Amino acid sequence: MVADFHDDENGSTAIEYSLIVGLIFLVIVAAVTSFANTTSDMYGDISSGLGN
Repeated sequence: MVADFHDDENGSTAIEYSLIVGLIFLVIVAAVTSFANTTSDMYGDISSGLGN
């Protein structure tokens, strides 16, 4: 019985895939946040330029 649990790798594979998906999600969130901040700064500069 203990040997069956030791040889079963289904749960570990699911955990590995979920960790990979989680890391990909974090990279996407960081990229979108960076892009949003850059875009916001760009439109702020344009707005300031038009206001003068």
